Amino acid sequence: MDFTLEISWVDWLIIALYFVFVLGIGIYLRRFTKTGEDFFLAGRKNNAWVAGLAFLSANMGALELLGMTGNTFEYGMFVAHFYWIGAIPAMLFLAIYMMPFYYSSKIHSIPGYLKLRFDEKTRVLNAIAFAFMTLLVSGINLYAMALVLRTFLGWNWDVCMWTSAFTVAAYVSMAGLMSAIFTEIVQFFLIWFGLLLASLMGLIEIGGWHEILARIPESMSALWSTAGDVSANGMQITWMGIVLGLGFVLSFGYWTTDFLVVQRAFSAKDLRTARMTPIVASFFKMALPFIVIMGGLIAWVLARDPNSGFALLRDGGQIRYDSALPLLLARYYPQGLIGLGVTALLAGFMAGQAGNISAFNTVWTYDIYRSVIKKDASDAHYLRMGRMATIAGIIISIITAYWAKSFPSIMDYMQAIFSWVNAPLFATMLLGMFVVWITPSGAFWGLITGMSSSFAMFLAVKFDWISRSVITLSENASPMAANFWRAWWAWLICFVVTIVVSLFTKRKPKEELIGLVKGLTKIEIETGIPFYRKPEIMAVFVIIIFIVLNILFW
Repeated sequence: MDFTLEISWVDWLIIALYFVFVLGIGIYLRRFTKTGEDFFLAGRKNNAWVAGLAFLSANMGALELLGMTGNTFEYGMFVAHFYWIGAIPAMLFLAIYMMPFYYSSKIHSIPGYLKLRFDEKTRVLNAIAFAFMTLLVSGINLYAMALVLRTFLGWNWDVCMWTSAFTVAAYVSMAGLMSAIFTEIVQFFLIWFGLLLASLMGLIEIGGWHEILARIPESMSALWSTAGDVSANGMQITWMGIVLGLGFVLSFGYWTTDFLVVQRAFSAKDLRTARMTPIVASFFKMALPFIVIMGGLIAWVLARDPNSGFALLRDGGQIRYDSALPLLLARYYPQGLIGLGVTALLAGFMAGQAGNISAFNTVWTYDIYRSVIKKDASDAHYLRMGRMATIAGIIISIITAYWAKSFPSIMDYMQAIFSWVNAPLFATMLLGMFVVWITPSGAFWGLITGMSSSFAMFLAVKFDWISRSVITLSENASPMAANFWRAWWAWLICFVVTIVVSLFTKRKPKEELIGLVKGLTKIEIETGIPFYRKPEIMAVFVIIIFIVLNILFW
């Protein structure tokens, strides 16, 4: 099935104005981008709301919008776990326990922490892995932008890819993280105002939430009540795989170590603001399923109604699950409003793309180029290198976008990547921050063993060298279940190898670990702040809402 939508001049005007606006932001902010700290950390001047909304917007790219809606079409309400148990505990752990180590050390990136806590080789290993992962994920956002342009306008795939890539490259290369954050704030509100209406109109057409539940199978209609048996839920995974693989390893590995999102907290003006950044973001993160999960369930119901005329796109005989959300917009939005919906989708993908590229140029410049290639250049030289890295990153992202296009669902692609890099890295970071005697050699060999084992398991299942059940411990598990379990095994392998090697290798002196490890770090005591504005109290409010949501949709 192919699809082209006729849109009015008003829609074209809205889309064009958005592209002009984001380019204008880059041009305007370029005059304020004088130093490396301005380009890579936005000058460390942001308050909690600005940093928090940017923190979430950097995450609200193709994965959150197209990927999660498409996955809901496949797996049902189980996908809400990505927003709740797969995000909220980790975001709060980052805010309360990990941010004091990150922010106080004044690092530019997560690999920068690894250098201080362990050594240069561990830093470079993680920097290379992260740069590789970021460019793969960046390609997803380019592919998603191209999918939207192709869905609504009928443009050629290549034209769509290059148009999207040029726009992001232009405004990020001009002002770096500063322009990325400013556009992410605008994109945050565009996404909510532009996409929520589609879910509301779908609810009205179908007859309300209870009618949706009545028309979807039980395996797709609950979060936990069907998690005891792999055959009882759409994702074909048990609660143990959800808790260990998603809720612990993948979630904590992403939200606490992925520089794409943590970089936004680094831009905060002080430690309390940095700690509040993921807490502010968590409130909005919990609300996103009311756009994304709702949209996926509405699409599922419509696709199985012979009178609706609704069907997902196909490309070469392969169903494009990621086309669910664009097609809902095309169904419900009239001319004049469709431009807002298209712009909202493009805004989300550009936010994710800009976030990936700004994280990539920082890690490349500080943790690879300055660390390995040119150690003693001027700040102006590194600023130029950051801008060149932005252009190079975009070009490589175009290549990875074509690879992402080969997957039926970008969510499967994303979780596979996270299990290779983020899962073992979380084990390294956890041990490094909370165990004094973990050694540089232990961290290096644990990390490289964890990443290698995860990728080896991925290849073994993909090419049928082993059965998927060997990893998932159950028959008939889905590819997503394999991602969860592979992440758990990679984390466990890294954790064990790091400890064993550390027992037989040289430790760093404790005086070199002050400010980097719990027990050797003086935590600032906040004074003069009302108790309800303290990060710990706000985190309690988030936990209460989190528990209530899981009970309501049990």
